[in-house]
Amino acid sequence: LSHTLSSPPSHFDFTAPMQTFSGASFHPIYDLCPGGDIFGELKSVQYVKKDWSDHALWWEKKKTWLLKTHWTLDKYGIQADARLLFTPQHKLLRLQLPNMKHMKVKVNFSDRVFKAVSDICKTFNIRHPEELSLLRKPRDPKKKKKKLEEAEEDDLELEGPLLTPGSGEFPGLYSKTMTPTYDSRDGSPLSPTSAWFGDSPLSEGNPSILAVSQPISSPDILVKLYKPQSLLDKAKINQGWLDSSRSLMEQDVKENEVLLLRFKYHSFFDLNPKYDAIRVNQLYEQAKWAILLEEIECTEEEMMMFAALQYHINKLSIMSSDNHMNNSEKEVDEVDAALSDLEITLEGGKTSNTLGDITSIPELADYVKVFKPKKLTLKGYKQYWCTFKDITISCYKSKEEAHGTPAHQMNLRGCEVTPDVNISGQKFNIKLLIPVADGMNEIWLRCDTEKQYAHWMAACRLASKGKTMADSSYNLEVQNILSFLKMQHMNPDPPSIEPITTDINPECLVSPRYLKKYKNKQISARILEAHQNVAQMSLIEAKMRFIQAWQSLPEFGITHFLAKYVLRQKGGKREELIGITYNRLIRMDASTGDAIKTWRFSNMKQWNVNWEIKMVTVEFADEPSLSFICAEVDCKVVHEFIGGYIFLSTRAKDQNESLDEEMFYKLTSGWV
Repeated sequence: LSHTLSSPPSHFDFTAPMQTFSGASFHPIYDLCPGGDIFGELKSVQYVKKDWSDHALWWEKKKTWLLKTHWTLDKYGIQADARLLFTPQHKLLRLQLPNMKHMKVKVNFSDRVFKAVSDICKTFNIRHPEELSLLRKPRDPKKKKKKLEEAEEDDLELEGPLLTPGSGEFPGLYSKTMTPTYDSRDGSPLSPTSAWFGDSPLSEGNPSILAVSQPISSPDILVKLYKPQSLLDKAKINQGWLDSSRSLMEQDVKENEVLLLRFKYHSFFDLNPKYDAIRVNQLYEQAKWAILLEEIECTEEEMMMFAALQYHINKLSIMSSDNHMNNSEKEVDEVDAALSDLEITLEGGKTSNTLGDITSIPELADYVKVFKPKKLTLKGYKQYWCTFKDITISCYKSKEEAHGTPAHQMNLRGCEVTPDVNISGQKFNIKLLIPVADGMNEIWLRCDTEKQYAHWMAACRLASKGKTMADSSYNLEVQNILSFLKMQHMNPDPPSIEPITTDINPECLVSPRYLKKYKNKQISARILEAHQNVAQMSLIEAKMRFIQAWQSLPEFGITHFLAKYVLRQKGGKREELIGITYNRLIRMDASTGDAIKTWRFSNMKQWNVNWEIKMVTVEFADEPSLSFICAEVDCKVVHEFIGGYIFLSTRAKDQNESLDEEMFYKLTSGWV
């Protein structure tokens, strides 16, 4: 028998530096003599060497790590009755990745969450970790007890380097100066990734486990997962974001606890299929689950398009034919060429395409139907000759009067632009919410053709950001809108549609709403019909198109929080929603989600937080300040979203890949 001496010494020197007793490297083991008395007789003393370098002192009452070992206990304010825990800093954490798979990883519980996520992403070979963070698992209010289903616990314990992310032993595989790290056949990482994963299951001949999408095996999985039923439910999910400027232990995260690793900030910088196989796949997975669980709204046609892309990606993920490989390589070459042109453009050179005249700003002029909805109105759309110059739309009664005074004029800076499209019904509407002093003016534009809609929609989106059609992104935006519409078209050639096979499981491809509306056979037929528009895409292109289509949805990137607005003119408070996106704040109706007022970050002077009453105040250059009290969530979470998006807006291509952590903490920490 052996007994480890674990009781502390009778006293500590509170004036001595902590490393004098926290850096011990030996502990005695006392062997008990057989046949000795009840207390045992000491036979010998052995000293066993043990590495204590990862251990540190944790003050549980104050929820703080004592990491400054040159400080004395007295300087920390520790008295003789304080209970300190001598514990390892690296502990196991069970992460649920965006693809809903669980992995066990050793994480530094004494690091700030921002640094811990950065180390995790480096381990997983995900670039730009500043876009991700950790989220507590949302609780389903319908379930009284929180039970973990064994079917969902598909844990993969990572060994070797993955147990200590951020150790510095591996320089990072995702540098832009290195060779491509993806397989042109299936988008998975090439063999050098095995240097990252060592002897872990990720390197046993299949390092693509994080870069390859796994089809949903059973519709029962969708039934078990939590689905937000309203905007208020979505707002409650966002209560669970961890504070990036505090450590895991400080936020009561326990060893082996399940946390969700998710893309927190919907501002994806330098998304390059050539180096981001894992990042692209995890983004696709997060988008897929958001659509299937109805966390984001989409139309019926859009749902069938997403289902077709998902079906196509599932097929290509298990295909290995030479024909598919050749097609993929061709697509990759086109992507390489486009990226090369983009890099040359950013460096000030000339691309293979002829650049347009940048001295003149393009304009749009055409007949467009305009409608201004009012209560109890029976009037419909009225046709005007509309000109779009800079960021202003001018409406004239006819083309001949275009040189006179316009009947209506709209400045679109800071407006909300929402598409209202129905391909089968040939409806191409643009819903504009234009900010005014007391709220938003609602104007609808109706276009006649897809081409007209694409040009006007792209111009409206740029104008809302204060940009004109001379911006380099205008033509790309037009092409993205046209390709998005093209994918929703129904193929009029029925004979070309492949017969319905057993590999289509519509219950795993569309959200529950449409399963109640249509029979499985009808949904399968529509998915196959929509699949004809995407059947020629390579795997990596299909994933990128899925992500782009997700980004095109009206509700994309809006993070909801319940807030009580301080209405100074009325002298009261009203409970509504605050929506935060990458470039603006949106005051929203809690029941419908309609935007009431929008404020752009570009027009913001400063924002302040009263931590005692949880009030956030945002001041603008030429508008009244916005004040609201955070309800059911720590105002620190809202403050961090605002500061985080501002931090992400400072990123540029010419910067190196290292993150300015201090700048992030300065913008998001508040009191740190």
